[in-house]
Amino acid sequence: MGLTAKIRTRDGWAVSHAVVTVTDMTGTQVLRAEADAEGAVKDTTELAPGAYTVIVTAVGYAPAASSAIVTASGRAEIGAVTLARQGGTELPPPGPWTIDPAHSSVAAVAQHLGISSVHGRFTDFGGTIEIAPDDVAKSRVEAVIKAGSIDTGNGMRDTHLRSGDFLDVESHPEITYRSTGLTQAGPDRWTVRGELSLHGVVRQVDLDLAYLGTGADPWGGTRAAFRATAELHREDFAMNYNQVLQAGIAAIGTTLKVQLDIQAVQGDSLPTA
Repeated sequence: MGLTAKIRTRDGWAVSHAVVTVTDMTGTQVLRAEADAEGAVKDTTELAPGAYTVIVTAVGYAPAASSAIVTASGRAEIGAVTLARQGGTELPPPGPWTIDPAHSSVAAVAQHLGISSVHGRFTDFGGTIEIAPDDVAKSRVEAVIKAGSIDTGNGMRDTHLRSGDFLDVESHPEITYRSTGLTQAGPDRWTVRGELSLHGVVRQVDLDLAYLGTGADPWGGTRAAFRATAELHREDFAMNYNQVLQAGIAAIGTTLKVQLDIQAVQGDSLPTA
């Protein structure tokens, strides 16, 4: 006898803070139960045979309502109930996530001579993501990039980029980003507001973030994928060096287009194997 149900997100993850309310056809509440850590609801309250309305709610999710028929056995087996994020925008399950540098990339593109592009990437970085359980807007991200790990595929150019003309890695060895807010920008899209510390200067920088999904990995963990983009201007971070050619064309453009392809592992540490 009683009620059983499983509360899941669209990705199939448990909604551990869900509440199931059952009302009879007069609208009177006859049962209220909370999901456990696995998103399962098991309540032994005996229900009289008949038709009922089942409402599932959870902070940060749109409510879901359905009808249920209780048989003579007194059981109401609701099965799996899928909850959508409020506004239809998804994020991974709540809790800590750790960025996996081996399966992530931090890249930037600048114009070269006004006709082509220089592609660079940082090879040494790390960070954490915290998905807030109740108010997704309170989720946080922090990242640290080793400035000296810049790699454009040209040793002479990389040495110049590490010098005082650009990154000045001896004085400013780390580039850091700390989020200050998160707002929904569309289905599976978010705007991350944060502070970027680069070349000793701190500026507000917004990231256009897309959540690409979540799944199991071969090492027994769970991974989430994100893609984020931003546009930076060198002069905002006191990197004003430039060589201007005879035609008035800058050798290296002042605008940087940044793209982050991130895989994060669920938990507060990376797998050791």
